[in-house]
Amino acid sequence: MATRHRHDDAPDTQQTFARLARTSSGPEHDLLSTELVEAWLPMAHRIAGRFRNKGENQEDLRQVAAVGLVKAVDRYEPERGPFEPYAVPTITGELRRHFRDHSWDLHVPRRVQDLRNKVRSTRRELMDRPCHTTEPGIEEIAAGAGLTLDDVRTGLEALESYSALSLDAEVGTSDDGFSLSDTLGEDELGYDLALDREAAKDGLRNLPDRERTILYLRFFEDMTQSHIAERMGISQMHVSRLITRSCAQVRSYADGPSHRRAA
Repeated sequence: MATRHRHDDAPDTQQTFARLARTSSGPEHDLLSTELVEAWLPMAHRIAGRFRNKGENQEDLRQVAAVGLVKAVDRYEPERGPFEPYAVPTITGELRRHFRDHSWDLHVPRRVQDLRNKVRSTRRELMDRPCHTTEPGIEEIAAGAGLTLDDVRTGLEALESYSALSLDAEVGTSDDGFSLSDTLGEDELGYDLALDREAAKDGLRNLPDRERTILYLRFFEDMTQSHIAERMGISQMHVSRLITRSCAQVRSYADGPSHRRAA
């Protein structure tokens, strides 16, 4: 029988493992496996406790750790050395896989996580009842968990909220090839351009004709400063100064009266 050391959760089970290795599948093998799992369960619970602040229900983590312990017991070979150095990575790996497969892609309030855990455990308890053959309804889960109907709905929604849906995911079952990203809106740059043009109108109206013409040739006709200078009969340096001054004046009108006064 497995006996425990004092002040330590590592039981002395080497003889039990040796017997298990000599026993073929059957009732005795199952009994020895159960004995070993029960002996090492405190260690599995201790390992699960290391993950207690990661948003998961502690009882669920203990169950995951127990699954890892069962796997370690089944796969362990006594000639490999002590059981604990073999079991700890196996149990820890099972817990890490659990978080990898069930961790939240987006931040979810702790209250919602707690509702999700309570709804999940209550639904599982109801489904495990021998007389229960169908998926429990919202009212039944609410009664079993002591929650309101709205809380149950929130918890059920959270059950499906661990993973974010890829924008490349196909929408519907048609062959049109539409993805989720095709259904989303996007920024319309034309709106910003229209706002900018509207904001510049007052400043442009207040420019002398020559300056308006120079800005038009530069920014709408895409003419170089040298070509504008040649066309207007002035120097390129003068064109450059007029463009700088005119743009500043238009900008001051667009910014508002306070900027015009400061200028």
